[in-house]
Amino acid sequence: MNALNRRTASRLVVGGLALTLLAACAGTGSVDTDEAPAAGTTADANEVESLTFWSNHPGGSKEVEEELIAAYEAEHGIEVNLVSAGADYEEVAQRLNAALAGGDLPDVVIVSDVTWFNFALTDALAPMDELWETVGVDSEGYVDSLREDYAFDDAHYALPYSRSTPLFYYNKDMWEAAGLPDRGPETWDEFAEWGADLQEANPDVAPLVAPDGSAYLDWLFQGMIWTFGGAYSDEWEPTFTTDGSIAAGEFLQDQVETGNLAISNDPNNQFGAGQAASLLASTGSLGGLTETTEFEFGTAFLPGPQPGVTTGGAGLGIPAGIDRARQEAAMEFIAFFTNTENTVTFTQATGYMPVQKAALETEETLAFLEENPNARTALEQLELTSPQDYARVFVPGGGARIGAALDRITTGGEDVETVFTELDEETRTVVERDIEPQL
Repeated sequence: MNALNRRTASRLVVGGLALTLLAACAGTGSVDTDEAPAAGTTADANEVESLTFWSNHPGGSKEVEEELIAAYEAEHGIEVNLVSAGADYEEVAQRLNAALAGGDLPDVVIVSDVTWFNFALTDALAPMDELWETVGVDSEGYVDSLREDYAFDDAHYALPYSRSTPLFYYNKDMWEAAGLPDRGPETWDEFAEWGADLQEANPDVAPLVAPDGSAYLDWLFQGMIWTFGGAYSDEWEPTFTTDGSIAAGEFLQDQVETGNLAISNDPNNQFGAGQAASLLASTGSLGGLTETTEFEFGTAFLPGPQPGVTTGGAGLGIPAGIDRARQEAAMEFIAFFTNTENTVTFTQATGYMPVQKAALETEETLAFLEENPNARTALEQLELTSPQDYARVFVPGGGARIGAALDRITTGGEDVETVFTELDEETRTVVERDIEPQL
C-alpha cells in the first residue's frame, strides 16, 4: 500500500472508529492525546539515562540485539533495557495495548506489518518525521519501499527493522533423489507435478511443509492467491469469492489431500530435521536454518507466475505517550540500531533483509552474499513484491480471520467455496460496520 493510498484510507476512519479498530486488533486501551507531548516541544535527549526496548527477538535475534545494544550503550552512555515482550508480534501488540490502558510504556517497540496501522490510527504511535529532522536521521538512506510501508496520512510511524519476504526452501539431497533440477519450482503447477516424484523418492517425508493458520499461513498464502488471479480484497472490498481466489483455495486444499503439502505447527524444525523436502517460510528463518541443518539446502523465489510474493516483518516505533525527550532519545537509538553497519550485522545473523540502501553495496555484504548465495534470493525477489491486501493488514482482525479460514480448508477439509463465502461475508461485515459509516 503506498503513501497515497494510506492518505485515502485515513479519510475513511475518524474519531470513534480508531478506538474500535485498536480494540479489535489487540484488546482495549487508548492514548490520552491531551497528555501526549506536542510536536515541537523543547526537550533534551541528553538528559535521558535509560531506555526500554520491547521486542519479540524476531528470527531468534536476542543475542544479536544484545550485541547491538551493548555497542549503543558504549557509544551513547544510555542504558537500554531489552524486554522480551512476547513470543510473536501479536503478543507484543497486546502488551502495548495493555500499557496504553494504564501501564508503563516502552520507549521503543517492535510493530509488525499487521499491528502498526491500528496503533497509528489511534495516535498511539508517535509520527516520526519531525523527530527525524530534530535528531538528524537520514530517512532517505532506508530502502524506499520498506520505509514507505509505515507511511500513513502524510507521516511515518516506524522505521524498518526485521523485514522479510517469504522464501521457498528446498533440501538439495531430496531434490536430487527425485531427479529434480537444482532450483525451486517456477510455478505452483510445476510444484504439483513434482510432488509425486518427491513422495516416491523420499517416503514418509512431506514434499512441502508450511505453518498453520495461527502462524502466518495467511501471509504466505497471499502470494499463492495472487498467482491464481485472486486476492483477499480490492482495497476495502473483500474478494475471497472470486474465481481466482476459490481456485487458489482449492489448489491449497488439493495439495494437502494428495500429500504434497503438510500443515505443521513447527514447519521450520520439521524441515531442518529432514522430515520435509521443502518449506515455505520467512527470510528471517534463513539464519537459524543455516546454523542448525546438517544438509545442504537452497532458497528460491515463491512459485509464480508473478506477482506472487509480498513483504512482511516488522519495524521499530515510538509510543506517542512518552515525553519528548524520551522520544528523541528513542529516535536516536532506532537510527543507530538500524544504521548501515548494524543492519548488515543483523542481516547476517538472522537472514532478514538489509534495510539501508548503502548496506546492499558494502564490501562486507558483497562478500557475505558471495559465500552465502541463499541470502541473495530475498534481495533479488524484493523487486517482484507487491503491497499486501487491505483485508489482511488493515481490516481489524484480518490476518487471524483469514488464518482460521485456511485451517478450516486444510486440516479441517471443509468446502472451500463455503468457507471463503463466510470469510467474505465476515470481512464485509467488519468493513461495513467499522469503516463505511465513517465515509
